[in-house]
Amino acid sequence: MNYFALAALELALLGLLGGVAGTLIVLRRRSFFAVALSHATFPGGVIFAIAGANLLIGQALFALLLVLMMTLLSRVPGQGRQVASGVVLSFGFALGALLSSLNPGLGVPVDALLVGSPLSVTGADVTATAVVLALSLIVAGVMARRILFHTFDPVGFETAGFRSWPIELAVTGIVAASVVVAMPAVGAILGVAVLIGPAAAAQLVAPRVHWIPPIAAGLGVVGGLAGLWASRAFDIAAGGSVGLAMSVLYLLALGARRVMRWIVRRPARYPRVAGELA
Repeated sequence: MNYFALAALELALLGLLGGVAGTLIVLRRRSFFAVALSHATFPGGVIFAIAGANLLIGQALFALLLVLMMTLLSRVPGQGRQVASGVVLSFGFALGALLSSLNPGLGVPVDALLVGSPLSVTGADVTATAVVLALSLIVAGVMARRILFHTFDPVGFETAGFRSWPIELAVTGIVAASVVVAMPAVGAILGVAVLIGPAAAAQLVAPRVHWIPPIAAGLGVVGGLAGLWASRAFDIAAGGSVGLAMSVLYLLALGARRVMRWIVRRPARYPRVAGELA
């Protein structure tokens, strides 16, 4: 399989993964957490690049450390999840920048760690994404009802006798794993756009909650492949092109939502005309 086919397959898998992880991020309002996690795993990639080891493993290990840090910091009295995410983001990104400046001769360009490169993904990267997608689908499928219950009514969830920590663990695991496997293709900065953008767009146009994951997955695949095609057609950076495609999809969804609302409200504003048309 050539490099372009590998890139297309990787972006398609990430688009499908966005239907699971992205939906959890958007519905549970964990966008800043995902941003902080993706940016803060930057030093893990730098450290493993210095050691000549697999960058994905380094970023995954650092992600586990950062999730633990966020959990501990969020329990500090007077602090919260957003504050903890901000602290971890600043720490991780600053450490990564410092390490990369002290080691200018890295085997992997720093730009590749930040914005990624879909055209440089390997078969191992695609396999890792496929495994995370399969595990995420299994976990989300088994725990779907409880995740939805906890998402929309956490107080009622605990009152009903359920424990919150298994849900938090499952959701955090899916999000963290998705962020990590997205990095080889789109990097620490643009990875969140691939996961969150399609889900946020789907939330705008989905008629029901259960429609958000499939719509998000479809938009993710379309956006990823469209961005990859644009990068080849116009000879531009593939990672940036994919990130821009996701942003365009969100803007189109926002426009479609406004148009649909205008169409729905129009008969109420002009009852006489609506009656004549009927």
